[in-house]
Amino acid sequence: MACAGGHGNGRNSPRGATDICRGSKQYTLRNLHEIPEYHSLPEELQFELEVVGQVLPFKTSRYVLEQLVDWKRVPDDPLYRLTLPQRGMLRPEEFRAVARRVKQIRAGTNAERAQQELQELVHRIRYRLNPQPAGQLEKNVPVFEGKPLEGVQHKYRETALYFPKAGQSCFAYCTFCFRWAQFVGIEGLRFAARSVDRFVRYLKEHPTVTDVLITGGDPMVMGAQQLRETIEPLLGAGLEHVRTIRIGTKSLSYWPHRYIDDPDGEAVLRLFSRVVESGRQLAIMAQFNHPRELEPRIVARASRRLLGLGAIIRTQSPLLRHINDTPGLWRQLWQRQIELGMVPYYMFVERDTGPREYFELPLSRAYRIYREAVSGLSGLARTARGPVMSATPGKVEVQGVANVGGRKCFVLRYIQARDASRVDRPFFAEYDPDATWFDQLKPASAECREFFDHYQAGVHQVEN
Repeated sequence: MACAGGHGNGRNSPRGATDICRGSKQYTLRNLHEIPEYHSLPEELQFELEVVGQVLPFKTSRYVLEQLVDWKRVPDDPLYRLTLPQRGMLRPEEFRAVARRVKQIRAGTNAERAQQELQELVHRIRYRLNPQPAGQLEKNVPVFEGKPLEGVQHKYRETALYFPKAGQSCFAYCTFCFRWAQFVGIEGLRFAARSVDRFVRYLKEHPTVTDVLITGGDPMVMGAQQLRETIEPLLGAGLEHVRTIRIGTKSLSYWPHRYIDDPDGEAVLRLFSRVVESGRQLAIMAQFNHPRELEPRIVARASRRLLGLGAIIRTQSPLLRHINDTPGLWRQLWQRQIELGMVPYYMFVERDTGPREYFELPLSRAYRIYREAVSGLSGLARTARGPVMSATPGKVEVQGVANVGGRKCFVLRYIQARDASRVDRPFFAEYDPDATWFDQLKPASAECREFFDHYQAGVHQVEN
């Protein structure tokens, strides 16, 4: 449903306004021209949005546009860059090639041929963008009952990821999203489970799994009944070893009304209470990428409702050039989260997928930003680990830079790993001031080579 007005304490509504609506109109390329603010943009920016949106998934909402984007700062506003595709997210030659076809289609010049060429071009670019990084297809999907387990990833022994089919969308799409392939319809690359039953059988045969992460997309786009059908079976007999239900979501940023006045919001909260009453932990894995996302007062209200149930809210975000690449922004982000009762969890390194070239930073700079950010905060905020790379062999944290045997090196450790014997053992990589990802690093010694072997024997068994 379309929202009739602004929301309290928004960027473009009077501070203290209390307008409430029970839905937020969404926009994609199909109805781009219905965005009122779109028509205030220079024609060049309008065209760039349409061109890049042919390749990268684009969806936004009235809530995001009214509450989060500061239109007075466009095109340099970080929330504008976070939610609306930018020209720099494609390589120059790719942008020109897509733009040429879009212009031909607009003009009706060989439009049918141009449309076919556009589809083929977009397909090639998307595959160049590494749609499923870190072995998600090749190594993360377990084999169960003789065939791959649809809509499930099991990379680490203790944690299994579940992708319910109805949750493979979002309230709005982030331009940096590392799961962008979920939303563009590439055949064979989308994770989506049609039923939880087979996953439940899998869990019963894998008692080492203590945590289930329900993810997407964003599971909170699902209605209360769909959420119940997903979550309640995980609380049944034979699954006592599953101690934590995690829900990966950006709803507290993009649609906090989900927990306040959505039509089935109370039913959702009752379901969450059932998880807590079962003796399990309910962990809301919330993503906030910029301090402004925490400003609307309804975010605090929604957070209090979740915390009041006994849930815990853990927060995470990648470090993003053009969005949040200063220590001061991270200090603001983590300090406000602490004030709201949230637990800072991860500062990630932007993954090697999608428009990474637009967002990525050298690991050396990422570490400096992290260190300067946490050094200006109390110990409560130092629960945030970072900068962390979710790479093929595991989650690799850059712990610092040190002189080892007269050589400058990165100090690294695995927070999680396919091979659990690697976890929390410091190792060293040659210092490279320009490296942005783990596969660009080299072991500092022969003793450290084992930590760089992505496919070493010893990975936990996930087949049946």
